[in-house]
Amino acid sequence: MTTEPTSSEAAQDRAALKQQIREQAHENRRAQEDKDEISRDIMARFMTLPEYDRAATVMFYIDVRAEVRTRNDLEKALGSGKKIVVPYCVDGELELFHLESMDELETGMYKILEPRQDLRSVESKRVDVAELDLIMVPGVAFDRVGGRTGHGKGYYDKLLEHAKLTTPLVGVAFDCQIFDEIPMESHDIFMDRVVTQSETYIGRGRGAQ
Repeated sequence: MTTEPTSSEAAQDRAALKQQIREQAHENRRAQEDKDEISRDIMARFMTLPEYDRAATVMFYIDVRAEVRTRNDLEKALGSGKKIVVPYCVDGELELFHLESMDELETGMYKILEPRQDLRSVESKRVDVAELDLIMVPGVAFDRVGGRTGHGKGYYDKLLEHAKLTTPLVGVAFDCQIFDEIPMESHDIFMDRVVTQSETYIGRGRGAQ
């Protein structure tokens, strides 16, 4: 007679599988060659989405370490006439900054490019998540229906909880970061799109929750 796993055991199994996927995705991403060139292809695909065309206010993340490079295309976005917003972390929470020039960024802790300290308290630079019409979301790994895992700290989950339900969430990743299935918990958020250098996947979005 087999015994069904308890909900606690099932949750532990999902967490262990998610950690395995994270580790494999990190390894895949580090090994990815031609990151700058492939990132430009991914960014071009993102910036030709109908959702991008319609959006007046767009959040881009700024890449760190082996992530899809976004900084090389921020200049183009700044010249698009759209309001460009970038996140930065304060005490475990993501704050949003209205970026108008690359000169407003500086290299901060852990060599991360982020908004200058002297500009963060400027009221006109502060942006509420409810203002965003499109959100670019980084991730460690994704699946083809918009499942996502980050580093496990929940920074983006906390931010995305407060985004408008009509605001599309678009994950960007290298092909090597796509897995068959990301184990998702009830509080996890599915993407509306996942963009790689070769595909644009249609995700379940927040309606799947």
